[in-house]
Amino acid sequence: MLIHPWDAALDEAEWQEWIADGHDFGILGVNGLPGRPPVAVPTHFTGEPGHLLIHLARPNPAWEAIENDPNVLFTVFGDYAFVPGPWRAPAGTPPTDGVPTSYYTAVQFTCRAHIVDAPEAKAELLRRQMAHFQPDGDHAPITADQPPYGRMLSGIRGLRLDVTNVRAKFKYDDHKPVEHRTAVAGRLTGRARGLDVPTAAQQRRRLNRVGPWKR
Repeated sequence: MLIHPWDAALDEAEWQEWIADGHDFGILGVNGLPGRPPVAVPTHFTGEPGHLLIHLARPNPAWEAIENDPNVLFTVFGDYAFVPGPWRAPAGTPPTDGVPTSYYTAVQFTCRAHIVDAPEAKAELLRRQMAHFQPDGDHAPITADQPPYGRMLSGIRGLRLDVTNVRAKFKYDDHKPVEHRTAVAGRLTGRARGLDVPTAAQQRRRLNRVGPWKR
């Protein structure tokens, strides 16, 4: 992932807060077996200090690839929008001379995967995930020897992804003039399609912190 200086996270807390703000779904990327393409698996995850927790169905083709090479990449992205060319045309030039782009946030975790197969360990992994996704506790006890979860644990495998590196990108034209970024954020809010509104919110948040870009 290319990260220009103006797209980089301003500090570690920025990407951590973005992840914590409901961005808990991503894509697990696994090196393919020799002669086969990489494996990409969309899945929810739970983030904990130093590692991520996920679980997948036992028949998932990712397992064979992970067992062959446990070095994986987990990517989370969001707050994205297409910005048409006319919105980015420099002042004093025809609108059609503007070059379109995409705005987005992306966080990539480089990890080493550890497979969790023991029934009680899988139950504990699920308990931690459910504490995040269903914090009200409105579910049956998750135990390895009682229904309903006990009998289903054999159908899944868990993964603990030990994080070795994090790269974060906030691509919102921070190198452009303040007036330009303010205008684009207003256009996104007015268009209000897809993720336009949260994208505009990210651009305004960055604008408030960065101000005029200084190399």
